[in-house]
Amino acid sequence: MAGNLSDEQLIAAFRSGDNDACEEILLRYKNKVLAVARGYFLTDCDTEDLVQEGMCGLYSAIMAFKGDGSFAPFAYACIKNRIVDEFKRSSGNVPTLVIKPFSEDEEGGVSSDLSPEDELINSEESRELTETMKSSLSKLELKALEMYVDGATMNEIASALNLTYKQLDNALSRAKRKLKNRKN
Repeated sequence: MAGNLSDEQLIAAFRSGDNDACEEILLRYKNKVLAVARGYFLTDCDTEDLVQEGMCGLYSAIMAFKGDGSFAPFAYACIKNRIVDEFKRSSGNVPTLVIKPFSEDEEGGVSSDLSPEDELINSEESRELTETMKSSLSKLELKALEMYVDGATMNEIASALNLTYKQLDNALSRAKRKLKNRKN
């Protein structure tokens, strides 16, 4: 039954004492948190640490949501802010990768809250990153990295690319190393 309820209805149920409602929201957003955390793949941060921080950000969003508007954009902002804060704390740098809000397909039209100038800068940075990736990585490394950042599991990627887990892990490690060297 909880699967049929909106996020906002689940939050209301949780606040009325239904702990399963909170679990349902956490499950609904787990892959979205993972996708945001994986956007920082090229950094020295451990993705699992960032996922944990993102889940904490999601829980904070659940607790702080006032019911004004849709929960999804608020959740995205809380998740992203928590991950960025952890990223800055652990690396001391401002993130260089552009993180996209949940897509319209995923959350009913969630859009970016960036200014037109920021959108332009981000699109230029994205274009530069894409060109760097295409020129630096093999086709296998590029496809594996794209699938990984899009949220596919290691097993899904390995299966889709007909690789062993170890081959995939090596390809992603090579991609990360090449892109880091390229940045420096």
